[in-house]
Amino acid sequence: MTRRGFILLDSTIFQLILATGICAIDATAAPRSVWADGLKSGDRIVFLGDSITEAGASPGGYVTLLREMIASQTPDLKVEILGAGISGNRVPDLEKRLEKDVLSKKPTRVVIYIGINDVWHWQSGKGTTKEDFEQGLQRIIKSIQASGATVSLCTASVIGEKHDGSNSSDKMLEEYCQISRQVAQKSGAQLIDLRRAFLNHLKKHNTANAAKDQLTNDGVHLNPAGNKFVAEQMLEALTGSGSTSGGQRLLRHVVLFKFKADATDEQVKEVVAAFKALPSRIDAIHSFESGTDNSVENLADGFTHGFVVTFRDEKGRAEYLPHPAHDEFVKLVRPRIEKVLVFDYWAE
Repeated sequence: MTRRGFILLDSTIFQLILATGICAIDATAAPRSVWADGLKSGDRIVFLGDSITEAGASPGGYVTLLREMIASQTPDLKVEILGAGISGNRVPDLEKRLEKDVLSKKPTRVVIYIGINDVWHWQSGKGTTKEDFEQGLQRIIKSIQASGATVSLCTASVIGEKHDGSNSSDKMLEEYCQISRQVAQKSGAQLIDLRRAFLNHLKKHNTANAAKDQLTNDGVHLNPAGNKFVAEQMLEALTGSGSTSGGQRLLRHVVLFKFKADATDEQVKEVVAAFKALPSRIDAIHSFESGTDNSVENLADGFTHGFVVTFRDEKGRAEYLPHPAHDEFVKLVRPRIEKVLVFDYWAE
């Protein structure tokens, strides 16, 4: 793989950093309302999914809790929230009922929370192939976007709550979640990475590495704690404080690498892979992006790779910098780097 074989970093950010020549800043402007670039009055949001979403629309479910959170925090904001979950559904099922259960409702936003059954049903030989899963998601998102609504695509959460990769479906589930991440990126849909959020939470709180009873009652379906957890993830994403939209202030930690001339492609690839692995090892990381220079202005000055690590606050950054996983990464990258530039700023 060449050094340009990774996801592209927004060249605007890249050029801004190079143009300023400043290594770190902390903007101190007051934070805007968490609702500023997120929900607006008149929004109609449809949650499309399987039994998790079907139950989520019941009392105490994540859809209901989200509706209550929004109503209590912004009573004057008129937002309609609808559940469209059916037990046992896979991506092909969502596609078949998309017009009737979603598009006919004239939504302004659609949240797709699917993937569990596409994997789980392989136990009975009725799962969804990776090709059908990917292409079906692409068609669903395209149809929703063509109607004028925006799309948020969730990765599947868990089939078993052990956090060490020992659940029987972990490998396949992660492969399907990676497809969802790629589809979100290619389609321009907002990604709500529930899989990553669940694993980070379980690594921290499931100290006994139990298979259930943390966020689920059976390893899949949400218990009260799980419904509250998912509602909070949805609220954060939909109100603009998540990784893909504006709103609440987030602390960006931008890192640019200029590799040594004798660094091999394999060494560069190893560095990038190690950096990408940090979010799964350090809970303080809120979101992560990486990419290679794609500018046409020839101002990169030898910097080829960019990384954006996002924290919710300065406390998160303070936890990240001395973290053993970060120290291990620094030791790997230091002998391969000619120059590094670090630029921190508050994003609103």
